[in-house]
Amino acid sequence: MSDNSCADVLVPLRNLSNAIKCIRERMKDGESNESNGDFNLTNFWETLTQAAKATSQEATKLSVAFSKPPLPSKLDSARLAESIQKRLLALSTIYYWFPKSQGITLRKPIREATVQVLDGVVQLLDILLVSPLQSISQEQLMSTGGVWASCDQFDHLPKDNRAAVLDMVASYIAMVKDAREEMEQALSESQDPFSDVLDNDEIDARGNQDTYWSQTDRQLISKCMGLIKAAGACLRKFSNAVHKNGKVDTPENIAQLDDLADSSREISPSVDDLVLSLYPPVDYTAVDQIAGKLAFTLKKSLQIIRSCHFCLEADMSWVRFLEGAVDHNLQEVKLLSHGSS
Repeated sequence: MSDNSCADVLVPLRNLSNAIKCIRERMKDGESNESNGDFNLTNFWETLTQAAKATSQEATKLSVAFSKPPLPSKLDSARLAESIQKRLLALSTIYYWFPKSQGITLRKPIREATVQVLDGVVQLLDILLVSPLQSISQEQLMSTGGVWASCDQFDHLPKDNRAAVLDMVASYIAMVKDAREEMEQALSESQDPFSDVLDNDEIDARGNQDTYWSQTDRQLISKCMGLIKAAGACLRKFSNAVHKNGKVDTPENIAQLDDLADSSREISPSVDDLVLSLYPPVDYTAVDQIAGKLAFTLKKSLQIIRSCHFCLEADMSWVRFLEGAVDHNLQEVKLLSHGSS
């Protein structure tokens, strides 16, 4: 086969790659079609997963066609490209069916999964365009498998906004736990890292605390750890409340779940910022400000949950307890940080 004919065969693949990139670009800002009341979530999922499976099958056909010589004819190449483009257009169109009133939190993983399929097919096309005449390569096998995996993940996504919020809060709980354990580990192991290479006179001469914690630092950190533990407790209580009482039967209830997810999203980064500020040398003014930000975020989330349908009268006792714990720990941090700054 001549170079010119090879180039001709690859033109449909190049055009397909450009078309997919346009679809993906539109998804960045594309808005859902708002439901007029006839949206059926069960039907949506059935249609979406079928579209993903069809896309996976077309990607397999494309990969097999370019897995060994001879190359497909120009006409066959164009048909393969047209077929997979139709599947991808269908997949992205179905995503747009999902109305925001069914949950912003759920909409995000659906969008991310759809984008991953688009990116996966583009990656496969890139490999085929670079080495169309070779026998199937490891890169092509891996890329084809990547498309399969991205199409399969629709089966494993949360199926309603309650499940999406639970997944999201679970990830925040894990991140806050990791941050707390990181600091606890550092505290248990922390010595002056230069103490084993300097003699006592040299250590005394250094006279700084850029690499280790003073006793006052440790007292401040213990109070900050109380605030971090309160953050973890808040997230666990939010998760329990949503798990037991969360509903997706009305747009209002779905929106309340989104409100909690939005406020909870700020907790983990605030915890990370606080942990980072506690490493030596400790800037007491910065710790005071960052602890105040975390406390504000926690209080805001606790205030939001008070008016949510999944927070029952019996839950108000732990809401009040956690509000008090946040206030108490923040006050302790402020006393120590102001006294030592």
